[in-house]
Amino acid sequence: MAFSSRSSKKLLLRSKAVRSLYPGRAPGPIDGHPPRLNPYDLAVVGGGIIGLATAREIARRYPGVCIAVVEKEKDLASHQTGHNSGVIHTGIYYAPGSLKAKLCVRGADMIYDYCRRMQIPYKMCGKVIVAVEAEELPRLRQLFERGKENGVRELRMIGGAELRELEPHCRGIQAIHSPYTGIVDWAQVARSYAEDFRTAGGDIYTNFEVEGFKVEEQPSTGRIAGKSDVLIQLQTRDKLTLSSRHVITCCGLHSDRVAGLSGCSPEPRVVPFRGEYLVLRGDRCHLVRGNIYPVSSLLR
Repeated sequence: MAFSSRSSKKLLLRSKAVRSLYPGRAPGPIDGHPPRLNPYDLAVVGGGIIGLATAREIARRYPGVCIAVVEKEKDLASHQTGHNSGVIHTGIYYAPGSLKAKLCVRGADMIYDYCRRMQIPYKMCGKVIVAVEAEELPRLRQLFERGKENGVRELRMIGGAELRELEPHCRGIQAIHSPYTGIVDWAQVARSYAEDFRTAGGDIYTNFEVEGFKVEEQPSTGRIAGKSDVLIQLQTRDKLTLSSRHVITCCGLHSDRVAGLSGCSPEPRVVPFRGEYLVLRGDRCHLVRGNIYPVSSLLR
């Protein structure tokens, strides 16, 4: 979700500090300075991987833009980014030609390259999608054809004997093998994005929970001759504010609520669901070598 003030012809100088509000409470990424008084060109609401990737990319493309990220928690990547299966997907499931399919296939290549460059640990452990009943075979074949059409790397169909070679404790009559699928700590990736953003001159404020937005006209600073500056005030419950000329909200499960606060439509509504993740005991880790998936019954 995004909304903005009037466009400007000049850009402010960038600040190089990463700041955390409320130094008497939980610490933030670096220090405890309050927000700067001068307005930002852009504020990104949400310190998860989407917000940080958005801020990082804009800072890289437009090095003169003054950008801030605000996050309501004391740490970055505290919600969905840090609570998921950690899988690097390769684009098997999405409809051919869709943006999801294209982004997933290209994104897998990009994240592996980024992790290698930044020395972020990952494991290309592969994935098998296993059919255990004959009635699942048509859907398995459909998934395989979809993945091939999407350009998924090294995708192949295997039988039950080869499945047991890959996963000795898994049983099935046929499976799709995706050796390019991997796992990574997405929270660590997000923290690396934050460091890239900070190095590019961005500011990060933690413990800054946005409770409202207020649009105000300010006396002209000369940025646009004859016009007032229109600023967006990001307000917290503790009456702290941060001013910006443009705002992008990347708020995960709170996206609809924050969109409503900004004056945008809260539709579509977020309908969350809970996932359970279990960790095998050390003496049982040999039971699973990679990712094992059932055949999806929700193909579109």
